[in-house]
Amino acid sequence: MKLHTINTGLFKLDGGAMFGVVPKSIWKSINTPDDNNMCTWAMRCLLIEDGNRLMLVDTGIGNKQSDKFFGYYDLHGDDTLEKSLNNLGFGKDDITDVILTHLHFDHCGGAIEMNADKTGYQPVFKNAIYWSNETHWNHALNSNPREKPSFLKENIEPIEQSGQLKFVKNADDIHPSVIMRTVSGHTEAMMLPIINTGNETIAYCADLIPSVGHIPVNYVMAYDIKPLDSMVDRQKFLDDALKNDYTLFFEHDPSIECAKVKKNERGQFSAERTFMLEEI
Repeated sequence: MKLHTINTGLFKLDGGAMFGVVPKSIWKSINTPDDNNMCTWAMRCLLIEDGNRLMLVDTGIGNKQSDKFFGYYDLHGDDTLEKSLNNLGFGKDDITDVILTHLHFDHCGGAIEMNADKTGYQPVFKNAIYWSNETHWNHALNSNPREKPSFLKENIEPIEQSGQLKFVKNADDIHPSVIMRTVSGHTEAMMLPIINTGNETIAYCADLIPSVGHIPVNYVMAYDIKPLDSMVDRQKFLDDALKNDYTLFFEHDPSIECAKVKKNERGQFSAERTFMLEEI
């Protein structure tokens, strides 16, 4: 099994929203904001290569939204999903599985594109199974007012209409070495792939721990719908990461891809060391 980082570009989100109740005097040293309080974040996906399987975890924001929409998030950088796949020698049609941790637009937008005549939408990966879970899917389709702007129907409905959607029912449904861990707090029933390569266990953190700066259990995003649940699930996840020597893979950290964690005598977690995926 081989793992590849897939960079899909950078965007900006409000620093206060990303760090919740953590004071700006603290978080500004973690991710320096611009004059509008906006911080740069990655949209970093993961490609799992195993035999004839090419499994893509998340897809970034895509390119089908309006300039006005993208203007809110100041998309920048030279990376795109397709370019990153091509740089590895793969194309869109080679992907066999798309694992969507959750259906917020910056995680699933790249899964769907406009069709050739611009009259509708279609899956980007025509040969892939698109994996979600029924609890999260129904939550996204019947969302609360707080999350509704993040669940765009053009990112979600075409997946089901294509016939390519499949729900995870058992943790190992996708692959025996890619185990789905379900957490809540950020949203309902977000899936975190825990990948055993044979030599290393990689935990894809999605929005449970979006960056290395979010490792402290109480550094919870204001975007989370149930922040106390986020803290509970993060504590359990980090305890397991320490016990089982997980390598954490960060989707949104602007520069750091991976970390090992440690816990001090007060029970507080932090990064023991950080590194790039290719260094494993």
